[in-house]
Amino acid sequence: MSSALKFHFTDFTTTVNFRESLDFSLLEKQDTLTVFDENTFSLFGRGAPNPVILPAGEQSKCWENTDKIIQSALRLGLGRDGRMVGIGGGVICDLTAFSASIYMRGCSLLLVPTTLLAMVDAAFGGKTGINILKFKNIAGTFYPASEVRIIIPLLSSLPAREFKSGLAEVIKTAMVGDAELFTLLQERREQVIAAEPALLEEIVARCIRVKGKIVEQDLKESGKRAILNLGHTFAHALETVTALQQWSHGEAVAWGLIMALRLGEGLGVTDNSYTEVVHSMLKGYNFSLDIGEGSARGLLQAMDADKKKQGKNLRFILQRGIEDTIALAVDKKVVGDFLKREVKNAY
Repeated sequence: MSSALKFHFTDFTTTVNFRESLDFSLLEKQDTLTVFDENTFSLFGRGAPNPVILPAGEQSKCWENTDKIIQSALRLGLGRDGRMVGIGGGVICDLTAFSASIYMRGCSLLLVPTTLLAMVDAAFGGKTGINILKFKNIAGTFYPASEVRIIIPLLSSLPAREFKSGLAEVIKTAMVGDAELFTLLQERREQVIAAEPALLEEIVARCIRVKGKIVEQDLKESGKRAILNLGHTFAHALETVTALQQWSHGEAVAWGLIMALRLGEGLGVTDNSYTEVVHSMLKGYNFSLDIGEGSARGLLQAMDADKKKQGKNLRFILQRGIEDTIALAVDKKVVGDFLKREVKNAY
């Protein structure tokens, strides 16, 4: 069992604890509101204090469900010293954290991620958010949880597609900040796919350390934290044009990673040999890197609504090589021409 990890994000402190099981007896019933989706409640909700149960899926990240959580907290009489506990994947972690950040201008927050993606990314680092119209995370705050509780055995119930989705964020994290983890993922692929618990715990802990080190320097993404968005400008655009339904977030990120490297090649930033190594890694984990026919115009319009846009330019995170990541503003016409070349039968 990994030791507890502690991180300081400006005025916030987050402790990451590794546990063997989910124990609701550790929570004060009268001062705790728990938030689940229908799936996580059916699996893990027995004995949870004051549960709020929401529909599963990306569509739940909305104002309506934020209001439902806050009204439930008011009916419970939860004060600023009370605690919201999000138990679920990225959607529940994002939504619970956003609700906690605006309830009475901030109450205590505990997140228990139940997916690999949430463990290595969504639950940790303080980003919260909900979707507006068809755009991801347009409304949000920076509000790190006081505690993130990692329970590796919860992953045993995870569908294979959701597990693979989390692996895309693991690969991205290795590319950004842990070359040794990248090598581990190459050399121990079969054990990773088999979800060996001890190996998964090591992987999750390494990803948290990489992200924590970066976010400690830049909580609000005014500088270095932006490198964690590698692949995400493309990924969010793909999710938007497919109405957040066709591709999981991790599948979109895997495609986005390759697109970012290919864009980097076209701009003279990225060497093709590195792109091929990453491509081989992603194919080895059975990611589809071809989105089929698509609208280059639609993808470009979605990117134009991205929070990372800078004036008339689109801001991309690119790589020269592993652990060598830069942010670069790229003219929209250059991006549009690139998409027309890369997307099959683009229109």
